[in-house]
This record gives sequence, structure tokens and C-alpha cells, in this order.
Amino acid sequence: MAIREDRLFRKIKRLTGQAIGDFNLIEGGDRIAVAVSGGKDSWTLLHVLDRLRQRAPVRYELIAVNVDAGFPGYRSDLIEDHLRRHGFAGHVEKADCAAIIAEKLRPGSSYCAFCARLRRGVLYTVAERLGCNKLALGHHLDDFIETLLLNQFYVGTLAAMSPKLLADNGVQTVIRPLVYVAEADILAFSRANDFPLVDCACPPEVRAEQKRRQMKHLVAQLEQSIPDVRRSLIGALSNVQPRHLLDARLKSF
Repeated sequence: MAIREDRLFRKIKRLTGQAIGDFNLIEGGDRIAVAVSGGKDSWTLLHVLDRLRQRAPVRYELIAVNVDAGFPGYRSDLIEDHLRRHGFAGHVEKADCAAIIAEKLRPGSSYCAFCARLRRGVLYTVAERLGCNKLALGHHLDDFIETLLLNQFYVGTLAAMSPKLLADNGVQTVIRPLVYVAEADILAFSRANDFPLVDCACPPEVRAEQKRRQMKHLVAQLEQSIPDVRRSLIGALSNVQPRHLLDARLKSF
């Protein structure tokens, strides 16, 4: 089934293109590994980047990369089928993240954070093996905001995500082209196109403990009285006033 070229898709493409231009996320000759988990965000990212690629002023390649972390019941076959039907180049990497987590996770540590680090390491390795100089992740506007609040409330740092940064391995550049796209629009787009949403298959009790859900609920509550709170918070990340912060390293006077 072809992707619906409707008003919503045009909006998501416009915002994604704006982010690419604002932060110089994609350049001519890039070979980009797109992390595809099978969730709504990664499917949206892959299809939007592909459509933008067809009319882009520069040439770049996309390779969909999926990490099968070893959780029982994970349907990587559905992902492979979707990639094949839509003509995407793709690679599924089998990993033993589930076993490593079961063995190495320390009491009190975040299951999800540990799993994300392991998956990211696998993605870096695969991207390098495939000759990709960039790794595209599907984090959207709400992810940036929730990370900002999580760091403030639980870590005591004023930090969120970066739309573009050098990966931990010093080889690939990580890009997040959906930084301006709201999760609600991604959800609606995913449903309209009937994407095969693949559950991560991690233990149910783990999902229930996520603090990110608290932040999502908090922002939704704030939105009832501050309709533009999401745009305001994401705008704050690009409007930093160092002289009005307490970090002595900034040497504000």
C-alpha cells in the first residue's frame, strides 16, 4: 500500500525538512542507517526521509537497520516484510541484549536505559559495518521535552537531546530529524497508513515502571491551561540564556 500523501504527511515532511535545514542533518553523499524498531516513530522517520530523498537537492542513501534484542515473541519478520514490500534496503541484526540485561543489570538501575545503551551499541557496530556515516533515530518533539524534564527532576541537569552529535564510537553522526514533529501527529500518520507496529516484547512489568510516562502525563496536564507548552519548551532548548544560569563554568557576570 502506498503512503498517503495527505495534509498530515505534508506537515510532517515540512517539519522534518525544516529540522534537516536548521541543523544540517543530511549532506550530499551521506549513507544513513535508519534505526527501525517497528514502532510508529521509526516507521514515520523511514518513510518521510525516503520521500524527502526523492526530491532532495543532494543525493543520499538510506538503509533500514533493525536490532532484534532477543526478547521472546519479537516479530522481526513483520519488519522485514514491510521493508521488502516498500522496496527498502534493510538489515536485521540478531543480538543477545535480553540475556545481557538479565545477567548484568544492577539493582535499582533502569532496565530501559540499560537496554537502550546496548541497542545503541549494536546500531553503531552495524552502521559501521554497512559503511554508514550517519545513524538516524526516531526521537520526536515530545521525546526531547520529556528528556529535558526527566533530567531536571531526577538527575539535576539542564539537558535534553541533541538533533545532531558525534556518536560515542567517534565514527557515525547521530541525527534526529523528527525533533519538530509532535508525537500526536506521528501516531495519526502511523494509524492512517496501517503500519505494522511491532511490540518491543520486553517484560510487561518493566514498561509499567517507566518514569517517562509521568513526564508525558505532566505535559498533557500543563497543556490544558497552557496550549502552546510543547512549542514553548522545545523553543527554550534553542534559546538558552547562560547569564541567568547557576553553572559557574559558564562564568556569567
